[in-house]
Amino acid sequence: MIILVANIGSTSFKFRLFDMADERELARGGAERIGGENAAVRVGDRTWSGPLADHGQAIDRCLELLPDPGVRVDAIGFKAVHGGPISGAVRVDESVIRTMTEFFDIAPAHNPPYVAAMKAFAARLPQVPQVAAFETAFHQTIPASRTTYAIPWEWTEAGVRRYGFHGASHRYIATRSAELLGRGDLRVISCHVGGSSSICAIESGRSVANSFGTTPQSGLPHNNRVGDFDPYALLKALPRFGLTFEQALAEMARKGGLLGISGVSNDHRDVEQAAAAGNARARLACEVLVEAVRHYVGAYLAVLNGADLLVFTGGIGENGVAFREQVCARMDYAGLRLDPARNAVRGREAVISSDDSRVKIMVIPTNEELIVARQTRDVLQGAPRG
Repeated sequence: MIILVANIGSTSFKFRLFDMADERELARGGAERIGGENAAVRVGDRTWSGPLADHGQAIDRCLELLPDPGVRVDAIGFKAVHGGPISGAVRVDESVIRTMTEFFDIAPAHNPPYVAAMKAFAARLPQVPQVAAFETAFHQTIPASRTTYAIPWEWTEAGVRRYGFHGASHRYIATRSAELLGRGDLRVISCHVGGSSSICAIESGRSVANSFGTTPQSGLPHNNRVGDFDPYALLKALPRFGLTFEQALAEMARKGGLLGISGVSNDHRDVEQAAAAGNARARLACEVLVEAVRHYVGAYLAVLNGADLLVFTGGIGENGVAFREQVCARMDYAGLRLDPARNAVRGREAVISSDDSRVKIMVIPTNEELIVARQTRDVLQGAPRG
């Protein structure tokens, strides 16, 4: 079975193509700056640049640039984000599209482009089944005591709760950790830190806590999304800056996070560079992210009664040498000791803890697309949803 896994952003489309007979990757690529005149498409070593009006045109270009454009795609899997009451991996149909559309308001950066891409693929490859693997699925094992807000109960009954996201990434870390350490009973704290970030507590392969809330705008500070925030602060901000409630939400989703604090960039590399050059706001942005990660790591040490493994993944987690060192500083009380020499690694699996660290610390590059490919295969072969 040949499965194309699509990862969609508001102006981007990334994909990987798998042969599920041996889980071999056949191709990968994508398009950036969709909607502009200077879009860029890369598939392997093949490139194209020019105007792309929408995700449909981006899909066309990517399919044209495949090393073997005649390859038969048997299924398309989507790393979908928010399905509200729909969880797990499901066949995409009109009801799924309708439900995802109903959640446009609380997942504005994710659901609209995914729905657009699903419709674009259906128009181009109408006979190819589509599967949506929702990021909330892995977190269905979190107990209600950690998903329930202290809000009016009728709000809770209406579905306002902590859902948790980045499920494909944290599921991969749970699976890969068990493979690497040869144990299925591990207590793992998975730190997915990148453009979008979250921390997950994993016990015996199951999610038991996640830093996200009702929406992917919450939890840790993100590249340009605010993260955790006191909603009553809007009473101060709205009249001060002449904003409507909707405008404030839009600003928090686009101008918050690392970008909002630093004023430099939403890219951690740029912010780090500015901090090293003496930019005080950039330095503060780096410190805020580190403190937020440390906050959740500490909380999840309590949830798990300690930990066997701390994992860094995601763009910043996999490549941020200084970031990892700062997160692990003064964690001796919890048995966490980083080895500076081992920590000088980027983008590959590695143990970075010292020999006397009670908790093993690792870098494990995530592979969300492989998880989605497996879920897509399972759905089409009639395996139980999950």
